[in-house]
Amino acid sequence: MYKRIIESELKKSFFKGKIIIIVGARQIGKTTLAEKVVKEFSKKETRFFNGDNPADRDLLNNRSFEFLDKLVGSAEIIFIDEGQKVGTIGQTLKLLVDNYKKKKQIIVTGSSSFNLLDRTEEPLTGRKRVFYLFSLSLEELYPRKNTLKILKELEQHLVFGSYPEVVNAATFDEKRKAILEISSSYLYKDVLEFQGIKKSDAMIKLLKALAFQIGSEVSYTELANVSGLNKKTVENYVDILEKNNIIFRLSPYAGNLRKTISKLRKIYFYDIGIRNALIGDFNFLDGRNDVGALWENFILVERLKFRTYHGIFANNYFWRTYDGAEVDLVEEREGKLFGYEFKWNGKKRKGAPSVYWQKYPHSSYEIISPENVGGFVL
Repeated sequence: MYKRIIESELKKSFFKGKIIIIVGARQIGKTTLAEKVVKEFSKKETRFFNGDNPADRDLLNNRSFEFLDKLVGSAEIIFIDEGQKVGTIGQTLKLLVDNYKKKKQIIVTGSSSFNLLDRTEEPLTGRKRVFYLFSLSLEELYPRKNTLKILKELEQHLVFGSYPEVVNAATFDEKRKAILEISSSYLYKDVLEFQGIKKSDAMIKLLKALAFQIGSEVSYTELANVSGLNKKTVENYVDILEKNNIIFRLSPYAGNLRKTISKLRKIYFYDIGIRNALIGDFNFLDGRNDVGALWENFILVERLKFRTYHGIFANNYFWRTYDGAEVDLVEEREGKLFGYEFKWNGKKRKGAPSVYWQKYPHSSYEIISPENVGGFVL
């Protein structure tokens, strides 16, 4: 079992009068983490509810506090797993936290930020602490920061991703089977069924089209043509996929230089293993022509994990000019622009953005390759 970076902060948040919400994709380790932290308070009785269980959903849905109080009984910790499945989850949690305050701790996990956070945003304003959990980060996988070991094992992470079950699988074939199972069960069960999406074939075509275009600027019109959906539906589906922790969008940095392109967005996958499963490609890097895109997607997500876990806030963009100069990630923070280009081989390419990029005041530029990844995400 890997120690998750947010574990200690979770413990410190207990019994402070706020609901603790852990959000992340299915199979990412939310329940395991929550159970581990709850065990630290072994002297306190815990009442567990599973939102996947229809009986538990019914017990928590549209109930009065008097009913909920009898349901909880003497338990001091209330643990609701997959809370987004409870129809009135926001109302239920508000009743509990307003009446119990610091006397009892409520902890909720959810695999869909689209449902859980949206339903709790208004009723739980000022009453919750939200933690985001990703697939295992390099910092969690290599707590001793062994650079040589990271370089030795990096290739398999770019192929199979970083889900706990996948990382713990003993062989490459077992890793492949694990990520295929996670991909099919999570994507199709939660996104297609739970979100009520009827055109599942079109959604799958859309997902595959997105998987082939990581690292490239994406046109919703082109995606509509490939998937057989109209442009508005594509935009809606992309939004649903993002809110379900499968993909995320990166907007262009809108500077005032005339040569800057600032129209299309890029789309990446939160776990590169899911992306490879969608296109059915588990070849190692020597047999692939998408190594650059794999590295760009992988290390960009690792940076997001690192910043999220360590409380480093920044606005995220990419930057490109008509001349082909490009910065893969622009972090706007502390009144400065930090530009990063992700290169698998570490070599500075022709048309690198040094000339145009330096015209922005307070800007910097750095190439991130496997050799210097430690200082970037560890």
